[in-house]
Amino acid sequence: MWLLTLACAVAGYFVDQRLWWGLLLLAPLSLIGLRDLTQTSHAILRNYPIIGHFRFILEAVRPEIRQYLIEDDRDPVPFTREQRALVYRRAKNVSDKLPFGTIRDVNAVGYGWISHSMRPSKIASSDFRLSIGGRDCQKPYFASVLNVSGTSFGAVSANAIMAFNKGAKLGGFAHNTGEGAISKYHSKYGGDLIWQIASGYFGCRTPQGQFDPEAFARTAALDQVKMIELKLSQGAKPGHGGVLPRAKITSEIARTRLIDRTRDCVSPAAHPAFSTPREMMSFIAALRRLSGGKPVGLKLAIGHRAEFLALVKAMLATGITPDYIVVDGGEGGTGAAPVELSNHVGLPLFEGLSFVHNALVGAGLRGHIRIGASGKVVSAFDFCRVHALGADFVMAARAFMFAAGCIQARACHTNHCPTGVTTQAWWRRRALVVRDKAPRVEHYHRNTLKALSEMLAAAGLNHPRDLKPWHLHVRAANGEVVRGDVAYPHVEPGAILNGSAREGLMKQWHRAQIDTFEPLDEAIVEQMLKA
Repeated sequence: MWLLTLACAVAGYFVDQRLWWGLLLLAPLSLIGLRDLTQTSHAILRNYPIIGHFRFILEAVRPEIRQYLIEDDRDPVPFTREQRALVYRRAKNVSDKLPFGTIRDVNAVGYGWISHSMRPSKIASSDFRLSIGGRDCQKPYFASVLNVSGTSFGAVSANAIMAFNKGAKLGGFAHNTGEGAISKYHSKYGGDLIWQIASGYFGCRTPQGQFDPEAFARTAALDQVKMIELKLSQGAKPGHGGVLPRAKITSEIARTRLIDRTRDCVSPAAHPAFSTPREMMSFIAALRRLSGGKPVGLKLAIGHRAEFLALVKAMLATGITPDYIVVDGGEGGTGAAPVELSNHVGLPLFEGLSFVHNALVGAGLRGHIRIGASGKVVSAFDFCRVHALGADFVMAARAFMFAAGCIQARACHTNHCPTGVTTQAWWRRRALVVRDKAPRVEHYHRNTLKALSEMLAAAGLNHPRDLKPWHLHVRAANGEVVRGDVAYPHVEPGAILNGSAREGLMKQWHRAQIDTFEPLDEAIVEQMLKA
């Protein structure tokens, strides 16, 4: 390269001055090559100056190359092209029909379906709703069975929040604020809000980061706020507080959350306002009282089963119950999460949902508490599966992000989202036009519930609440067909209280304690049971 540069310079001087134009290309390359040879950070560049840069260029565009040229329709990364295309078609209000038959391998392990009826039902309306509010709730909320899950101002852009909320207003469903407080963008179009309160207490915190009852009461009194959600954990990073990278914290976000914008915003892993199951129930009662009697619920991913059973014991002991519980699966989404926590911590949705449903049934509390499901839920069949396992309603974020234009670039944490959904950079978020995307959010909701009604009608049912575990069928590893009630065993009402629940569940029940989250040692439980 240097020889070519020298030759070009000499030829330009002695032969033809027009050859000096070659120096515009060769001279910079020579400098780059010299730098590559002398730097010590990258072994490839020391051995292959200039050419080695192509490796880094190809590595940078690898996700795009894979997505556009290589990815199969059913490669889960984390959502398949088939799933994304389904959302796009429904959001654009175009045909989502499938020609020529399924492309799925119906004999593959894990393939699932619901059984149909020889006498299909006729469903007049697909606007499926339910009342959320238990025995202590004074202002129950008549909710859709599909709502927008937590989307914080910071994790997603102002334009995306406005599109979600305007779509929720158009379609008559709820929009969860996420843990980043209620911003002016959540409020602009008046869509129903579920105000999420996490361990950082954004929107109701003191300067020291503690819970502020007066600030909470002022905001909770807003008519737009229909429910309160106390977030204990989320599936993508259970046991870890919410994360908003410094690169995404604008001065407006800092003012909204009352945080310092010079460093990453990481919420505490645990709530400072309570430290025991009994104290948590008291805090739930306080939130309900301060909100004027609105529904108050929990959101959590299931980890140690004895800890959740400790909450159930505290409900029985105090007589205080949340109005609903949203179960988030380990496959849930987030704007930013540590890799190991996202990949290897937290119970998957189906197992967690089945456990929570059985725990409440066994303790005689299921009739007082609604259950929501949050995870990789996109299609009507996904809805059928979670409803069959005990869910009353669904909370989805990534599906609505697709509806608003997300292409799964997986750059949410970098502030470089190419479609304006998860960036705070104004020149990127301007690509998301609210008046265009809000109707798409509403279309996805409406068309998905219409597809759900068609599945329910085929099964001879009238409402998602009619789905039972035995409607679900799964292909097992040995090739046999397993019913949902076999794959996910259920308990009888009151079985935990009368001691007739299966042995493993009863052992965890005996380990659970009301005044601490620390479970009893298994050896102590064994001695107790023997005695």
